Amino acid sequence: MTAGGPRTVAALWQAAAAAGRDGSAYLVDEGGAWREVSWAEAASRVEELAHGFAALGVSRGDRFALLSRTRLEWALVDFALCALGVVVVPIYPTSSANEVAYILENSGARGIVVEDEARLAEIEGLRGRLPGLEWVESVSGLDELAARGREHAGAQPGAVEALARSVAEDDLFTIIYTSGTTGPPKGCLLTNRAYFAMAEAVAGLPGFVRPGDRTVLFLPLAHSFGRLVHVVAARVGLTIAFCPDVADLGRALEQVRPDFLPGVPRVYEKLHAGVQAKLDGARGARGALVRWALGVGRRASLLRQEGRPLPALLELQHGVADRLVYSKVKARLGGRLRFGISGGAPLAPEIAGFFHALDLVVLEGYGLSECTTAAVNLLGRFRFGTVGRPLPGIEVRFAEDGEILLRGEALFSSYHENEAATREAFTDDGWFRTGDIGELDGEGFLRITDRKKDLIATAGCKKVAPQNLEGALKAASKLISNALVVGDRRPYIAALVTLDEEELAGWARAHGLDGGLADLAARPEVAALVREAVDAANRDLSRPEQIKRFAILPRDFSADEGEITPTLKLKRRVCAEHFADEVEQLYARAEE
Repeated sequence: MTAGGPRTVAALWQAAAAAGRDGSAYLVDEGGAWREVSWAEAASRVEELAHGFAALGVSRGDRFALLSRTRLEWALVDFALCALGVVVVPIYPTSSANEVAYILENSGARGIVVEDEARLAEIEGLRGRLPGLEWVESVSGLDELAARGREHAGAQPGAVEALARSVAEDDLFTIIYTSGTTGPPKGCLLTNRAYFAMAEAVAGLPGFVRPGDRTVLFLPLAHSFGRLVHVVAARVGLTIAFCPDVADLGRALEQVRPDFLPGVPRVYEKLHAGVQAKLDGARGARGALVRWALGVGRRASLLRQEGRPLPALLELQHGVADRLVYSKVKARLGGRLRFGISGGAPLAPEIAGFFHALDLVVLEGYGLSECTTAAVNLLGRFRFGTVGRPLPGIEVRFAEDGEILLRGEALFSSYHENEAATREAFTDDGWFRTGDIGELDGEGFLRITDRKKDLIATAGCKKVAPQNLEGALKAASKLISNALVVGDRRPYIAALVTLDEEELAGWARAHGLDGGLADLAARPEVAALVREAVDAANRDLSRPEQIKRFAILPRDFSADEGEITPTLKLKRRVCAEHFADEVEQLYARAEE
């Protein structure tokens, strides 16, 4: 960016388009072969689409929604609309028809681009509820829109550039809707200045992302984290490989060979389970080698976390372990991954430590829809179990009850048409109430202990952080897919546990058993394995904090049932309601 230039996303993209960068802006998976999209090609397409939207009559300040999986067209349409000063409203591709209708109506969207004909038909069926919706377009119709844009550009060649220059820093850039874990989603209003400040802060982090780096993006672009990666890529000059289906992530990693990987804890949990299963399957001499290498890795990890050099012998052993063991694991992730990033929910320190013992670093960060990134660990300075240090420009303080309060120009300004929620979200002197409980350690690393509204107060008045227990349970056994800790106003803590279907099937085959998930979940042998995990999670806790009873559910929590957000977080109230009978059974013979 030119020093002193406008701090808008439109200007950010215009600078990227004019930079004359070599290499690829994007990679698109076409049947296993990755097609390169150059920066020049991307810039040309964005300009054509921007002219096309202008020809339709889309103008500055209009709201326009995007409903699609993570793909090239999403990114190009986003930049085309922001060049016109249009306010983009991202919608998760997993959203139900009612959720889509709510966001379109609440935001006042005049148009929407959807991914496929099924969604197109769905939106057409909602038109009666959305009188303000004028334009409905599918990805397949973008070629026609671009052709119309070329005609518009021929008649008004400088129109888009002039519109981009007219976008003001305090103009609204986007409305990002919260994932709705505690009720209807709220629209977070983020200005161009706010989003630009966030992108600049991330781009300026020392040793973080570098021009020419590659990444695989599977996070929904409706997710504030995924959207930020897409904007930072244009700011820095990164190459994004789009992975619309997380089931293809393993293949994408091996083929694209990314330098860094933005993800959420659930993805790293699944990767951890897969790697652990491979390592556990090593027998004989190979098994002994794996155990030795992990021991070397753990010793090296402890020293590296403290910023201390490895002794000569340990460094030599680490090099041998890397060639014989770690490199095989790293190859599954492409072979050149400098670091992974985990955000959106707490990552168990045990999982971060496991990867570090294999010479892979997963850096945890912290953000919200209202402030995409507030803190992050860095390669040079990280601490597992924390979300890193606050970003430049982000101030942190704490309320009396430990709630994290944030302030800075990168934060949202208010909730769309929700004055009551906005007043509740800010202190009288302008600090944003995150709803998270945390603390800063002596070196300034931020530790999140729990969600304020999720804290469980037992009948004995003990406050318990359920997410910590849930993370410990999942880390204790790869059989456990999810866990929901309950106990508010109850005499003790209990848990609903779900099982990983693939891990359970592998365990069943090894023990000569068959049956579906529900049948196997009911077996006493499985209950015994879960009990071991519960005991491990309880080991270092005081008695009131320990899980006293648990129930194994016959299925996993599901996004289709409305129990999981698009970012894979549990909707605690919904889960508890759907399994209310199981919860009641856990307290049917309650003992004080």
